[in-house]
Amino acid sequence: MGERAAPKDPGRGVAAPDRYGLVLALLTVSFLLTAFLPGDRTRPLPLLLYLAALTLALRSAHPDRPGSRRLLWVLAVPSAVAVVLLVVAPIRVVHGLVSLWMATILALAIVAVVRRVLAHPVVTLQTIFGALSAYLLIGFFYAALFAALAQFQGTPLFADGQPASNNTIQYFSFITMTTVGYGDFTAASEPGRTLAVFDALTGQIFLLTLVARLVSTFGIAPRGQ
Repeated sequence: MGERAAPKDPGRGVAAPDRYGLVLALLTVSFLLTAFLPGDRTRPLPLLLYLAALTLALRSAHPDRPGSRRLLWVLAVPSAVAVVLLVVAPIRVVHGLVSLWMATILALAIVAVVRRVLAHPVVTLQTIFGALSAYLLIGFFYAALFAALAQFQGTPLFADGQPASNNTIQYFSFITMTTVGYGDFTAASEPGRTLAVFDALTGQIFLLTLVARLVSTFGIAPRGQ
């Protein structure tokens, strides 16, 4: 008789260790930095944390794939340029382009995290951390798009001409995504309103489908295993 195969560790569920608890911590720190340290000169810090979160997400999804490493190097160079521009070039168009670059990094991170989370054969605590990280990434993604819109359009982003600072935009993005709708800030233009609708729909669909499904199957091994 041959040797019996070693049982899978249900606590891990995957061959490569995930670090979604750390990703979630990085994103939480980014949220707090933007909320309590407003100002254009602090914007490089969230960008660097987003890039770190993407790095961890790609290392979890494809730990040994050379393409992931090349992608990180490709993203690192323009990110370094973006950091410099945020500090030395206080121009609306430049800040708008940097916001779009942030949105690109966040979109890649969302795809990497969700794909990895869906590949977990057993829903573990790291899986839940990954889903929560993706949820925060969605909020940051729309915040970056709102920030770009505020820089590019000629009219104010919010009604009554309220200032669209970085912390206010982040607040508006997450309040919209969770459909709380306090009404203290509302989008003034049609592009902003349309983006707000997509923000709310994406957040609710994500919660009602992926997160609810993962929580309901937490720790349950698939049939046949």
